[in-house]
Amino acid sequence: MYGTLRGALAGRKIAFDRESFVATVEGRIAGIGKTIHIKAIHVHYELAVPAEAREATERALAAHPQGCPAHQSVKNAIEISWSAALKAGDQVLAVQEEKRDPASA
Repeated sequence: MYGTLRGALAGRKIAFDRESFVATVEGRIAGIGKTIHIKAIHVHYELAVPAEAREATERALAAHPQGCPAHQSVKNAIEISWSAALKAGDQVLAVQEEKRDPASA
């Protein structure tokens, strides 16, 4: 998802600070016999863009899961969510995807 978002930003010609663009990924697992099963994945982005790119960046964030091959491959089996701390100019915003149940996707 990180690479897909990065590509969405570049494709929209949104200047972003590549040094501070980071993603933290957390997973929730459960045991099934001797094997683990990934139940959920959450990706949190930290991203800085110019103030004038705020709306385009928010659109890229909202659209990037649909363009991500990995997300599309596992979305019906694993709950995947994302959030972002978006710095647009001097403004810091919290952006979060609405969670969806993978069984309803």
